[in-house]
Amino acid sequence: MRTRPITEKIPDYLLPFIAKQDASLYTPIDQASWRFILRIAKAYFSKHAHQKYLDGLRETGISAERIPLIEEMDQCLRRFGWRAVAVSGFIPPAVFLEFQSLGILPIACEMRTLEHLAYTPAPDIVHEAAGHAPIVADPEYAQYLLNYGEISRKAIFSNKDILVYEAVRSLSDIKENPKSTQEQIQTCQTRLNDTIASNTYVSEATCLARMAWWTVEYGLVGNSSAPKIYGAGLLSSVGESYHCLSPEIKKIQLTLDCINTSYDITRPQPQLFLTPDFSTLTRVLEEFSLTMAYRRGGIDGLAKAKMSETTTTTVLDSGIQISGVLTDFSTDEKGNPYYLRFQGPTQLAWNDREIQNQGANYHRDGFSTPIGCLVKTGKSPAHLTASEMKTLGLTSGAKVILEFQSGIEVQGVFSAMTEKNGKVLILSFEQCTVKKGNQILFSPEWGSFDMACGEMVTSVFGGAADRGQYLAATGGYRQSPQNPKTNLTGANQELNRLYAQVRQLRENDNRDVTEELTKIHDELEKNHKKDWLLRIELLELNSKLKLNASWEMLAKTRLEEISKTAKDKAELIARGLELL
Repeated sequence: MRTRPITEKIPDYLLPFIAKQDASLYTPIDQASWRFILRIAKAYFSKHAHQKYLDGLRETGISAERIPLIEEMDQCLRRFGWRAVAVSGFIPPAVFLEFQSLGILPIACEMRTLEHLAYTPAPDIVHEAAGHAPIVADPEYAQYLLNYGEISRKAIFSNKDILVYEAVRSLSDIKENPKSTQEQIQTCQTRLNDTIASNTYVSEATCLARMAWWTVEYGLVGNSSAPKIYGAGLLSSVGESYHCLSPEIKKIQLTLDCINTSYDITRPQPQLFLTPDFSTLTRVLEEFSLTMAYRRGGIDGLAKAKMSETTTTTVLDSGIQISGVLTDFSTDEKGNPYYLRFQGPTQLAWNDREIQNQGANYHRDGFSTPIGCLVKTGKSPAHLTASEMKTLGLTSGAKVILEFQSGIEVQGVFSAMTEKNGKVLILSFEQCTVKKGNQILFSPEWGSFDMACGEMVTSVFGGAADRGQYLAATGGYRQSPQNPKTNLTGANQELNRLYAQVRQLRENDNRDVTEELTKIHDELEKNHKKDWLLRIELLELNSKLKLNASWEMLAKTRLEEISKTAKDKAELIARGLELL
């Protein structure tokens, strides 16, 4: 594993997911919501979060007074060997992990709505900036994140994983949208439940997603008598974090067994996992990596790739990498694979670089190859010497018959050879027939036959070897990035104006503002009886400036009435009043 991330150049295929943060899209209500979250978070997390949290906020350029600019965060994170980029909403898991493996935090630009202030299942700047960024300032934890990104980048996703992700994304977006109906929410919830129920295959990516959930998102650190919060999901959820340390929430010592515990992104978690320190995170991650196909290879790796029905890369002992959707493989009586079949666009690469004229466009209709040792030489074609090739008749334009120990026979006109580092990677033939007994595996009318050379499958990992070239040939990632959104609507435009006035008065409080605050309060009473946050801000200024305003008791009475309408609002109001 690398000790420092490489972030100087972001791959071209990731650039479309980088968004431009437009600070003008943040409304005065957004700014007030951010400020409120950070203020009550600091008060609570000063006692209950990992010691790096408060220092990390400052070190990563995060202030309670305004929503942070990601460019400024990026400059601060560079001091720790990390970077930050703005993204919009949900991005595919593979894209997120690509960024993380490069030591880059993708930070969603959007701000949660006031209606979902305590928690939102959709990615937003509170979660990404105030949740993830502060703990990155801890070097041991930052190393775990980098290791996790690199290992997860090699994980095999299943096609069902992608369907579950899309269902979660739809449900989260619909829940965050204030215009959504209960019927729409229920439809998306049902779709998610059905998708999860149909996903009986627990892939490597699913296991790692669970590990991330119970560490990066919802992790606790320390001892069981006084656990501290470090997970970004908890650090950004002022509602759930307030209750997560209670005895009702089960605390489980973190082991590799955490990958067997699923989670629901839309609900509070009934249990949390506790790690004694951040070095344990890396140890558990390494323990899991030993079980992964990229480390094990062989038929275990091939079986995972076939079951996934997604693009994976099979690596042979020669170093050649075959990227595509593995549909089948044949094994001998000892369980050794001897023939591989890939469906659809397939890429041949070496050292994560596509081999010239061997890309997914060229092999757009699939690819197959025998592997193993030849009868005459007792070795793989990858290790043939010049004299052995001459003995086998492998000279340009010559008709050749190669017989493998598996019983597969390759018969055709030898046309070219590709080699790297003294090993033969590809032998190419024209007018070629590949067969095993009476079974035809490749016919001359299918075109040229490029045979990948190797004896053993040393590794199998998720995605393509040269991802940029493969994605360019196959149309890129399935999901297009979203445009940044604003929470400003026609219905809240006037209320936003009042929030802006209060913010201006707070930032310029060197004069008597009693009359102006009274006017704002009167307008709230007249037109916005259900708004609670601006009343908190008015009371804050009243207390700070010692105004003893005539409307103070009425504002508190109104907050009591609002508290009776919803438990989540009551809790937020009570915590806001505590700050006064």
